[in-house]
Amino acid sequence: MVSRRAVLAGGGATVALAGAGALAVAEDWVPGTERLKRRFADTGRDGTIPDAPAGDVRLEPVASRARGATVDLFTAVPEGHGAGEGLPVCLVLHGASATAADLEGFGLPRFLTAAVRDGAPPFVLVGADGGRRSWRSSGPDDPDDPQRMLLEEVPVWLADRGFDWTRRAAWGWSMGGAGALLLAESTELVAVAAFSPAIPESADGTPDTDDGRPRDVWAAGDRLAGTDVALWCGTADPLLDRVRRFAEALDPAPAIADWAQGDHTRGYWDRITPAALAFVAHALA
Repeated sequence: MVSRRAVLAGGGATVALAGAGALAVAEDWVPGTERLKRRFADTGRDGTIPDAPAGDVRLEPVASRARGATVDLFTAVPEGHGAGEGLPVCLVLHGASATAADLEGFGLPRFLTAAVRDGAPPFVLVGADGGRRSWRSSGPDDPDDPQRMLLEEVPVWLADRGFDWTRRAAWGWSMGGAGALLLAESTELVAVAAFSPAIPESADGTPDTDDGRPRDVWAAGDRLAGTDVALWCGTADPLLDRVRRFAEALDPAPAIADWAQGDHTRGYWDRITPAALAFVAHALA
């Protein structure tokens, strides 16, 4: 992934091309597509990680039978709220190029503390390694099932740590954005926030798995009727058209459907993270 600031600092040729205005180059890998081609577009400013302290942040190895491996479990509690006992939970589903170990480096604990200091009700961010399986299940016999990990194992891990799993939301970007929508279609969540979700071009007709969990975001969109949905996608993102069509197909309409300047980059996601955390916090409260 190439950030806007890295490109603008990258050399005289790029600066010359950008002379008429703020131009950016972005490249990222999106599940189900070829590598996105470099292109020039007006993508707006990059967001920044807030100057706020992290609270209680942990990265712990846990054994996942659903994934057939030991995975990292990330938890972040806003500063001033101890170890987070009794707080509701927002699951964080990472994109294809990230892992749970990257979430602290992305500044998520500091974004969380800043949101709470700005008046958002406190909650806990929780992430686990999902691999590159698009957070989907291929059926009850799947030896690596990240969705089953979220549905069956993560609640136990969080209960052991004293968090309130009865109030839960999900948030993700790219592959994780699509995974968050799938999760909301598979279990009861109060809210789901998706950044640039890497959903397929259209429904592929794939039926539910034998245990009733959906495998296609489009095919199970009606299951989102009881969940507050917020969608963001940048106007320079190649996924924009399909994300907009998905938003238009939802009934009721999403609580937020935001198409501002941006691309499939961390700089854009950093800019919209405060709005997503405020949305999640108030839904959980």
